[in-house]
Amino acid sequence: MTDQVWRYEGYEPARERLRESLCTLGNGYFATRGAAPECAADALHYPGTYVAGCYNRLTSTVAGRDVENEDLVNLPNWLPLRFRTDGGTWCTPDGTSLLSHRQSLDLRAGILERESRYLDAEGRTLHVRQLRLVHMADPHLAALRTEFTAEGWSGELEVESALDAAVSNSGVERYRELNGSHLTHVETGTADPHTVWMRCSTRTSGTRIGMAARLAAPETAIEARNEEHRAVQRFRLRLASGHAVTVDKTVALHTSRDPAIAEPLGAAVDRVSRAEGFAALVESHRTAWQHLWQKAELEVPGEAGEILRLHLFHVLQTLSPHTAELDVGVPARGLHGEAYRGHVFWDELFVLPYLNLHFPEVSRALLTYRHRRLGAARDAARAVGRAGAMYPWQSGSDGREETQEMHLNPRSGRWLPDHSRLQHHVGSAVAYNVWRYWEASGDSEFLHTKGAEMLLEIARFWADAATYDESLGRYRIRGVVGPDEYHDAYPDTKEPGLDDNAYTNVTAAWVLARALELLGSLPEPCRQELTEHTGIGRDDLSRWEDISRKLYVPFHSGVISQFKGYEELAALDWEHYRARYGDIRRLDRILEAEGDTVNRYQASKQADVLMLGYLFSPGELRALFARLGHRLDDETWSRTVDYYLHRTSHGSTLSGLVHGWVLARAKRADAWEYVQEALKGDVADLQGGTTGEGIHLGAMAGTLDLVQRGLTGLETRGGALWLDPVPLPELSEYGFTIRYRGHWGVRLHMRPGRLNVRVPDSDRAPIDIELPGRTVSVAPGESCELALPHHWQPRSA
Repeated sequence: MTDQVWRYEGYEPARERLRESLCTLGNGYFATRGAAPECAADALHYPGTYVAGCYNRLTSTVAGRDVENEDLVNLPNWLPLRFRTDGGTWCTPDGTSLLSHRQSLDLRAGILERESRYLDAEGRTLHVRQLRLVHMADPHLAALRTEFTAEGWSGELEVESALDAAVSNSGVERYRELNGSHLTHVETGTADPHTVWMRCSTRTSGTRIGMAARLAAPETAIEARNEEHRAVQRFRLRLASGHAVTVDKTVALHTSRDPAIAEPLGAAVDRVSRAEGFAALVESHRTAWQHLWQKAELEVPGEAGEILRLHLFHVLQTLSPHTAELDVGVPARGLHGEAYRGHVFWDELFVLPYLNLHFPEVSRALLTYRHRRLGAARDAARAVGRAGAMYPWQSGSDGREETQEMHLNPRSGRWLPDHSRLQHHVGSAVAYNVWRYWEASGDSEFLHTKGAEMLLEIARFWADAATYDESLGRYRIRGVVGPDEYHDAYPDTKEPGLDDNAYTNVTAAWVLARALELLGSLPEPCRQELTEHTGIGRDDLSRWEDISRKLYVPFHSGVISQFKGYEELAALDWEHYRARYGDIRRLDRILEAEGDTVNRYQASKQADVLMLGYLFSPGELRALFARLGHRLDDETWSRTVDYYLHRTSHGSTLSGLVHGWVLARAKRADAWEYVQEALKGDVADLQGGTTGEGIHLGAMAGTLDLVQRGLTGLETRGGALWLDPVPLPELSEYGFTIRYRGHWGVRLHMRPGRLNVRVPDSDRAPIDIELPGRTVSVAPGESCELALPHHWQPRSA
């Protein structure tokens, strides 16, 4: 790998799925995995194409019961292009004929290049070079260029190109017992010898898909024919030794969800017929990517910088400016695979803070996705006897709860009840993102309308969920699951849920306080209109104030308890399990396969209490606990960090990120170990095969935000940029550009002992920079070099 290009040398079948995920190309509208065009889906390869927000619901029989699941649909495969020398077998990298193989992903240009050399049965060598793009300027186009060169021989090459709808959702092994046949009513046809088309629809959601492919090849007769579920084009090329022969395949994709089209197939055929040639497409594609990189400039040296740029590349492919035109949320595994069924979780909590400072229009669209499903969240709350809005742990097309009721433990082969839908803290994540988006963008119009409506309804839910306990003189929230998904019930109880999860209660108190702050800041006519619209009365506000100050936060032995009774659980023999199993990230599966349950132990999957140190700066967290009547000093927080540091298995890619962030803020020397875990989670597939099922978008965006906000202490509040840097020795110098309240290209550069802030020239007001103990105002067109106090110097490694 280099600064700009991610490379793989040689062919490794066992790692092919991982490479396919990391070499996925997309544009925010759709994405295609980096599979070889000459390979069909099998145990090693999984070509997949996914359109953002294109879901379908199917029923499967699991463990004797009918289970309904909604999936992001694997659409027809547009990649197929296979070839063989005259009379030979089709070339594939898994055959004995592969002599060499390499592929490289150009991050700046968004182009995947593959080079392979094949040896046929007669000892002739064929060199194949391919360039692939999913167009960033026109989100409905993709293109594949293939160059064939005969090395030391001349003769004919047979080539077959196709659009293939004989696909299913089968990319995740543990889902394969479930119904994955989402496409139906497949039709194929020919517009002209160079253009074939395909249309189909999803079985239950009724989304219609249109796809068309146009071939450009040297003068040769192209035979176009229709097969079952395939639109096929075959032709022969005459190769002369040492001379490259080029075949270009351009594809257009539309669905019935698209605006401003009559119908998908006609739109696809029309678009592909008008598409420019490959060279022109590459030029406009490169230009679009150049504009994205300008808005998301990131300068970090070394290996960390290389990985961060790969992460940024995949964030931009999943959530580009094209996303702002769509009704979609943040898919936890990107548009890169089928894990988590393409659902939307709380991962936006780790994604939007980065986008807010670069592409606020995308953040607004992602929050609008939540607002459009506010009605479904209200319905969900009413269904459990609550007021307000209860957002689902997993969301898809229409905002209903998509969390499966059962999940498979691959170790034991058993299907088990899934209680993760009790993670109601997802509502606090939605509210948090509303507030942080407003602080970064200054978009008061959104905050005072859609944002306010969501924030108030989530506050209403928490107020209704809280019950007063006379013996404690506190309000309690019972029967929930926190971020640590290992614990979903108390030992030896049949009812799921836990009481007084600290993260849930503290964030609920924060939501209530922000809702009150918002209402207090509005002009009287706006406040009256909003409270009348939502039905919130004075008694409600008085109760919210009381709850926001009296929610119960359990403590034990001078540390914050993850939930009431956590300290009473048994201690786990961590060394025994590490010695026996090695990788114990998924400790829950290990224990269940042994007939045990992690609910019995002080063992967490991922950061739970420590998430509070990720969301809130030290000052904010102290103020939040003070509002709740607790003194959270440095010693208490340090003890809390130490306590959970030794009781967490990091079964989530988000856990290393949060621990690295928290430890860096605490100026701990072991922070870098966890930062590296976060950086390499997908690149090295640390979770053991999960990256091949789709990248972890929240962790990737979170590492970017670690540099942007975590290490700089950057906050956007009170109309100013607040900075409190904590440089790591391993990341002591870096720079990035942000967009802040209409200022495009505000540049921050950190190096040991110095911070430079440059504001681009404009007619806007100066930016106030708040540092501990001083305020600096930087006018447009100016830069300011700030000396940092000695305690801000990076610690020795």
